[in-house]
Amino acid sequence: MFEQLEERLTATFAKLRGRPKVTEADLDEALRDVRVALLEADVSFKVVKQLVATVRERAVGEQVVQSVTGAQQVVKIVHDALVEMLGGEAAPIARAATPPTVIVLVGLQGSGKTTSAAKIANLLRKQGRKPMLVAADVHRPAAVDQLEALGKQLQLPVKRVDAARVAEDTAGAIAGAAAEGRDTVIVDTAGRLHIDELMMAEVEGIVRAITPHETLLVVDAMAGQDAVDAASAFHARLPITGLVLAKVDSDARGGASLSIRAATGIPVKLMGTGEKLDAIEVFHPDRLAQRILGMGDVVTLVEKAQEVVDQKEAEEQAKKMLEARFTLDDFYTQLQQLKKMGPLGDLLKMIPGMGQLSQQLPSGPEAERELRKVEAIISSMTRAERADPSILNGSRRKRIAKGSGTTVPDVNQLLKQFEEMRKLMKQIGGMAKAGRLPYHGSLRR
Repeated sequence: MFEQLEERLTATFAKLRGRPKVTEADLDEALRDVRVALLEADVSFKVVKQLVATVRERAVGEQVVQSVTGAQQVVKIVHDALVEMLGGEAAPIARAATPPTVIVLVGLQGSGKTTSAAKIANLLRKQGRKPMLVAADVHRPAAVDQLEALGKQLQLPVKRVDAARVAEDTAGAIAGAAAEGRDTVIVDTAGRLHIDELMMAEVEGIVRAITPHETLLVVDAMAGQDAVDAASAFHARLPITGLVLAKVDSDARGGASLSIRAATGIPVKLMGTGEKLDAIEVFHPDRLAQRILGMGDVVTLVEKAQEVVDQKEAEEQAKKMLEARFTLDDFYTQLQQLKKMGPLGDLLKMIPGMGQLSQQLPSGPEAERELRKVEAIISSMTRAERADPSILNGSRRKRIAKGSGTTVPDVNQLLKQFEEMRKLMKQIGGMAKAGRLPYHGSLRR
């Protein structure tokens, strides 16, 4: 969502770094570019004006002008101002001293509440909680069925409520949660296409009946400035404790979502980064600011890896690679782990300096097709062939191409890339053993 903004700001600061010293004219030009980039990304004018004024004041106060490190200082000041605009630090989801913790999701119809409810349940389960879902959206056709289907995927219980007794039945489901061994209850409420009195009265009734620990407003990040207006309207009627930004992975400009915290004072707690049920992250203002400024986000990348990669297995795989014992079986295993972490382009953006490379890679359905092709080719090999690709003669390659639905050139290309990767890793392993590279001591023994 923030790719265009990242590109503009990265170009602006690259131009600034090319100057031997930052003059006042250079600073004004850079801030003008920052202002235009933020406005084009749909960040509200008031928020942009305040941010640019803050940056200029600090830059002048810290004597950035005429400093040989002025460009780096400007980037640091812009980063800090963005972090402040986004809320300063991560706001955790509440945990009640006496279970169950009750979380209510509110928002307009189509904002992504139902899917977000399941994603949040999945996230909290990974943190060791035992969530339960309550389907209190009784007005949208199939909303209850959708939540039950999502609950089934996650193997989590979903409670239905009667349309005539939404508040009472929701309270009853919460009262029985502890007896079922559930320490967290997530309630999906009804929305409308626009804010109206009937919807607000129903949600207010549910909130009064259950007194939730968290009332989270789900906001469609593609909604533009309407999202800010909706957040303000809900906040005026309900005790909103946090925001969930849904559909952050879309192609929309998305700057309005950056304005919500500054406009309403409500902290953003979570953001949805894709369609899958694990595509949701805790909102870290400093990490998002780093991404927007092209600095990457190594911390989130490491966290994603830790979720899907076993530490002992990862060390063994690394050792195999650097000792040139890495097989196509190992390669296939790593592909599966990579798929669990998310799209390759998104992962590369988290590595400092790799943002531009991510734009050159295939994305979406095309990337999925390429990955499936590689998987099909490896799956069509025998165990002996995967362990030792050197035995793959012409007839074997024809058989593999036919079995995988690909062509012989496709098979040849994969084998060539694999062999080149293995040679490179062997060279790096040799340097590590010789002590010219830092690596795990076991390789030097």
